[in-house]
Amino acid sequence: MIRQLINWRTGIALVAVAIVTGTVFYSNFLAKKIADEERKKVNVWVQALKTRAATTEPSALDLTNTITSENTDIPIIETDENDNPLGGGLNLDTLKIKSDSNYLKKTVTEFKNQHDPLIVEVNKEPLIQNKYYYGDSLLLKQVRYYPLVQLLIVALFIFIILYTISVRNKSTQNQVWAGMAKETAHQLGTPLSSLQGWVEMLKEKEIDTVIASEMEKDVDRLKLISDRFGKIGSSPKLEEKNIVEQIRNMVIYIKRRSTDKVSFTVDTAGKEVLPAKISGPLFDWVIENLLKNALDAMEGRGSINIKIRNETDNIIIDVTDTGKGISKKNLNKVFKPGFTTKKRGWGLGLSLSKRIIEQYHKGHLIVKHSEPGRGTTFRIILRA
Repeated sequence: MIRQLINWRTGIALVAVAIVTGTVFYSNFLAKKIADEERKKVNVWVQALKTRAATTEPSALDLTNTITSENTDIPIIETDENDNPLGGGLNLDTLKIKSDSNYLKKTVTEFKNQHDPLIVEVNKEPLIQNKYYYGDSLLLKQVRYYPLVQLLIVALFIFIILYTISVRNKSTQNQVWAGMAKETAHQLGTPLSSLQGWVEMLKEKEIDTVIASEMEKDVDRLKLISDRFGKIGSSPKLEEKNIVEQIRNMVIYIKRRSTDKVSFTVDTAGKEVLPAKISGPLFDWVIENLLKNALDAMEGRGSINIKIRNETDNIIIDVTDTGKGISKKNLNKVFKPGFTTKKRGWGLGLSLSKRIIEQYHKGHLIVKHSEPGRGTTFRIILRA
C-alpha cells in the first residue's frame, strides 16, 4: 500500500512537472510574440505622431488620428533627451499623475528596465531627439504571470489528490485493524466459554480451590482482553468513572506482575475523586500499555510515578518512568503503527492507546518529555 502511494505520488508529480514546464515554455513564446507585436504597434503609433506633426493633408491626418486613437492598452511616456517626461503620458493612472509629482519619472525608470525606447528626431539643426518609453500591456502581464497562477492551481490540485489518497488509505488501514480486532475477539469467545465451563466444574467438584480461583482470574483477564478488542472500531459507551480509583486498580494489577526492584507511586495532590466520562475497559488498556512500556524501558529496575491533576476543565495524567528514554529521531514515530524499539512486539500498544484517548475519549495523548538515559513522561489529557 505504501509502495502504491509512492507510485501515485511519483506519477502525479511527473504529470504536474510536464504540465507546468510545457505551460512555461508556451507562455514565454506567447509573451515574446506579444512583446514584438506591441513594439511594432508603438513604432507605428510614434510614426503616426511624427507624420501628423509634419502634414496638413486631411486624409493623412485622418489616418494618423485613427492609428493614435487605437492604442488603448500600451502605456507610453514621451521624454526629452535627458529622460524628462513631456506631457502626461498615455494609458497611465491619471490619479497618480495628479497626486504624485514624481510618478512620471519613476514610471520612465520602470519602463526603461522593460524595453528600449523609440527615438524620434524632432529637429536636425540643432539635433533634438525625443524618446518614447513604453511598458507592458495588461494582456502581456497576464500572459507572463499565467504560469505562476497555473503552478499554484496544479500544486493545490496535487495536494487535494494526495490528501484524498492518504485519507482513503488511512481509512482502509483503520477498517483492517478494526476488523482484525473484532475477529480476534470473536475467535477468543469460543475457548473462553469452554474454559469458564471447566472452571465451574472444578469449583463444583472442589478438587483444588486455589487452582480454580487462579484459573478464574486468568479467564476473567482473557474476557477483559476480548472485550477490549471487541470495542475497537465501534463507539464505546462512556460512563462517569473515578479516574483516581481506575488508575490505582491498574497500578495494583501491574505491580503484582513486576519485580520488587520497581517502585510505583500515584500522586493525586490529595484528591481521591476525579470524575470523568470514560470507557473503563479501554481506558484501563491505555494505562496498562503505558505502564508496560515503562517497565520495558526500565528493564526491571527503576520507578514509575503517575501524577493526576485537575486543571480547569481537564484532567491531566502524567506517567513518568526512569527508563532509557526516547531519542529525538524517534519522538515523532512512537505513535505510528508498527514502530517499536523492542526485539519482541508489534508496535501497536501506543498507537492503539492514542486512538482510544483521542478518537473515543476526545482527549490527547502526547510525549510530554523524554531524555535518553533519564526517562520519559507520557501525558493524557481528558475532559473533566
